[in-house]
Amino acid sequence: MQLKSQAIQTALVGDWGTAITLNQQILELDPSDIDTLNRLGFAYLSLGNTKDAKNIYERVLALDMKNPIAIRNLKRLHDPKSKKMSISLNNLFIEEPGKTKVIDLLNIADKKVLSYLRCGEMLSVVIKRNKIFALDGENQYIGMLPDDICQRLVKFIKGGNQYEAYVKTSDSNRVCIFIRESKRAKKFINQPSFVSTDKMKLTIEKSSK
Repeated sequence: MQLKSQAIQTALVGDWGTAITLNQQILELDPSDIDTLNRLGFAYLSLGNTKDAKNIYERVLALDMKNPIAIRNLKRLHDPKSKKMSISLNNLFIEEPGKTKVIDLLNIADKKVLSYLRCGEMLSVVIKRNKIFALDGENQYIGMLPDDICQRLVKFIKGGNQYEAYVKTSDSNRVCIFIRESKRAKKFINQPSFVSTDKMKLTIEKSSK
């Protein structure tokens, strides 16, 4: 259990080399541990080692032919449009003032859906009814951004800004995402996507008057 806890923590901070070592040690004790195999596969994938990732996910399917994590990631490995999945995540969560923010999602999906999420997994952010929803690669609902952030980002997205979102941490009761402004429209050139809470409250109060 201690090794598993350490393996999970190394993944959360993007220390993929250590994650690989720890998960391999766990598999020496139990070669059929599916959760560990999936963690190992994702660690390989995060470092761009697609060959070993593919081999690991195929091992998972040999043990559990309907395993959704292995099926989904193998599908992405065979999809040329999914090259972003093999991005190295070591520097993924570097924060930039005004351009990035760590956010806890609200009204999150049920535990079964959340159990498939992994640190570093890319999510899409879409506008629905003036709310912003986070969806996974299968377009399944994961959660919703808080209202104050929605109010600000809806304007930016409709005006041409683009954003990337990634799972930072996830468990059955909480999903924390890292969202980054990937493109800023010319009309918003001097307007940061994210501001401090106090500044955001002031902006909202002014706009409501």
